[in-house]
Amino acid sequence: METGIRTGALAPGDTLPAVRALATELAVSPATVARAYQELRQRGLVVTAGRHGTRVRPRPPVATRRAGLMPPPLPGARDLSGGQPDSRLLPPLGPHLAALAAEVGPPGGYAATAVLPELADAARQRLAADGVPAGEITVTGGALDGIERLLAAHLRPGDPVAVEDPGWANLLDLVAALGLRAVGVPVDDDGPTAPGVRAALAAGARALVVTSRAQNPTGAAVSAGRAEELRTLLAGRPDLLLIEDDHAAELARVPLHPLAGATPNWAFVRSVSKPYGPDLRLAVLAGDEATVARVAGRARVGAGWVSTVLQRLVLALWRDPATADLVRRAAESYERRRSGLVDALAARGLTAHGRTGINVWVPVPDETVVVTALRDAGWSVAPGALNRIAADPGVRVTVSSLDEADLASFADAVTRAVRPVAPAAYTA
Repeated sequence: METGIRTGALAPGDTLPAVRALATELAVSPATVARAYQELRQRGLVVTAGRHGTRVRPRPPVATRRAGLMPPPLPGARDLSGGQPDSRLLPPLGPHLAALAAEVGPPGGYAATAVLPELADAARQRLAADGVPAGEITVTGGALDGIERLLAAHLRPGDPVAVEDPGWANLLDLVAALGLRAVGVPVDDDGPTAPGVRAALAAGARALVVTSRAQNPTGAAVSAGRAEELRTLLAGRPDLLLIEDDHAAELARVPLHPLAGATPNWAFVRSVSKPYGPDLRLAVLAGDEATVARVAGRARVGAGWVSTVLQRLVLALWRDPATADLVRRAAESYERRRSGLVDALAARGLTAHGRTGINVWVPVPDETVVVTALRDAGWSVAPGALNRIAADPGVRVTVSSLDEADLASFADAVTRAVRPVAPAAYTA
């Protein structure tokens, strides 16, 4: 079956045969087939969907020759499905790379330390300004790399992990690939709900992953009141690893209300990809001493370190006033587009969520119908099935590819897709 997934004979979303039917076909015991399915689930290749049987995951952790559940956009269609920042608003790297080349000269040798001291100092200052205690610092190859190292260092296959629902599709795929069990926590505009977190803790969650701001896909941001609720709820939980993901960082135009330090084992991860460019694979990771030491130690015996050339480039971007001004203007542009779309949909009687970040979540009665109708109308959006565990259906719209001038026409298209007009009855 793994070979079938890899070659494309089994596509994402395909249903596998029933256990007894396959056992009969192969002339083996049902227990043998059930064990094989269990191993596929533990490796994150398939998912059990209750009465719908066992299906291939939308993005199984194996290189494949077929695309996922998301159909390719039609020629000429506007792609609002990718989750990428607007390339027109990313800072130019050329001048900084040229200056860096002149500064560092020929390529260096093996790094003596995982983190450049000057980068660590700058990161501490930036985090402290947002209320994050950052005595211990390391860097990873992006936010997801940091989260993977944290989960692998603290948990074992089969352990339950509390994740936002709907939440970041990549994180859901990672949890499955690590053999962990995702426990969904409902999200509203103020972040993970306290009852949802309480239920996840009661279910034995060993880790909790919270998006601080610009939650993907709903745009939620942890408010001051919600942060206080969650800190009270998490206090005195030495068995729980708390992970905060602040991937939007400078692009988020709301204050940060961190949970850092609410539990003895915690980590705060801040990526540079959204404000400065997806190809800059670097994230700063702060946390308690033991947690940071585990992540840094695991990196030391694996990848070793994040390129010091990349670290110097990020430091140069942080220090450049012109870059800071460009990031500020990008955040303002995203806010106009995001809030403009939410308002336009509200004016047409549709609810949408998008408090921060670059995405808007639109609850819909049927994802397939809406995604298909929008695709036929020239718009490509992401089906919420990639982001959901038990949450209600929805679609995700990335506003970085949506110009302000197009908000009204796109809102009209969404309205027609969600509430199609029935054809007039034929009369003789």
